[in-house]
Amino acid sequence: MSEPQLRRWHGVIQGEPASKANSRQIVKIGGRLRVIKSLKARRYVAEVARQVAPLPEAKQLRAPIAMTAHIYYASERPDLDPSLILDALQSRVYANDRAVREMHLHHHIDRERPRAEITLIEIDED
Repeated sequence: MSEPQLRRWHGVIQGEPASKANSRQIVKIGGRLRVIKSLKARRYVAEVARQVAPLPEAKQLRAPIAMTAHIYYASERPDLDPSLILDALQSRVYANDRAVREMHLHHHIDRERPRAEITLIEIDED
């Protein structure tokens, strides 16, 4: 009997991701103050949706998942924060970002072509 094949996904998402922690704005909705994603964060999520076709549910990666992310920012200013990327890939590559149990993050600068190069792989938790 052969071992099950661990599945993986690799993608390059063009554009600079916003830091989720620093990408909130307060708006008034129905007379109440609410905290929502900033315009930059909402645009990035929409860009991910445009660039990453959702996998059929049966082909989506399952927990536990390890992520390696090389994030290329346009400047030194942004924090290294993959949270928005994890949120944006939810329901596209995996059902829920809680499936990601291990992260290897790398901060790079590319002023001409900010992007995120993401590799996700199902891992064994023994």
